[in-house]
Amino acid sequence: MPRLMSEKRHKSKILHPNVLTVAVESNNGDWAAYIGVTPGRNPEIRWRRVYGGGVKLPQEVAEVLFPSFKHLEWRQEG
Repeated sequence: MPRLMSEKRHKSKILHPNVLTVAVESNNGDWAAYIGVTPGRNPEIRWRRVYGGGVKLPQEVAEVLFPSFKHLEWRQEG
């Protein structure tokens, strides 16, 4: 099920050629991060796939991967 959070900004990191992590700040000022397997070369398509269907990372892991987001409130759901 796709997430409906309207994104303000995002950042992604490649952990392996087909494994991507994505941090997304919503228009509400909170954020969450996701991980997923997504092949391909188009970064726009890849991050959206992970955002829409990836697994939410634990906050502690997300803060290590995306320290520039950790001053924001952590998104509790989805």
